[in-house]
Amino acid sequence: MPLSFLTADLDDVALPHDDHDRWRRPYRPGPWRVAIGAVLLLVASFMLLATMIIAFAGAWTGAAVCLAAALAVVGGTARMLRAGVWVSRTGLRRVSFFGTRTVSWSQVEAIRTVQQPVRWLGLPRTVQGQALTVAAKGASPLPALLTDHSADFLARGEAFERAADTVEAWADEYRTVPAAR
Repeated sequence: MPLSFLTADLDDVALPHDDHDRWRRPYRPGPWRVAIGAVLLLVASFMLLATMIIAFAGAWTGAAVCLAAALAVVGGTARMLRAGVWVSRTGLRRVSFFGTRTVSWSQVEAIRTVQQPVRWLGLPRTVQGQALTVAAKGASPLPALLTDHSADFLARGEAFERAADTVEAWADEYRTVPAAR
């Protein structure tokens, strides 16, 4: 079973077996996102071990609460690892922790990289940086798709540029071509 959130950088080269109808992330998750996910999964494993110990002790209510908390941590970690920008022949999808928004390529007016204040690692603190923004026809403005200070691109400027160029290339390729179904 492939892990869809671990999509590798393909250096903008389409492989013969690539399926452009499947949603894919055009960049690798950054080291910050992977490290935070690994720590959270380690915490969840300790919580599951605690669940087992509590269950063997006979406190079923406590075991159920501990199991629910561990499953919430695992689910939250999976959602955090899936967060990011996804592209397919259909359109552009921005997945955040609490929601997902999809815009078809026919509705995308422009995608640009701009200098603006961006959130540092998704926290409230802002710093000056680069952001990949999208303007959609007749829709409320989308938040920045990618920033160079996010968990995927902090201290990886070249990876940000490559990812931004890849998303722009997808937009250029499919903005004028109707989606095949």
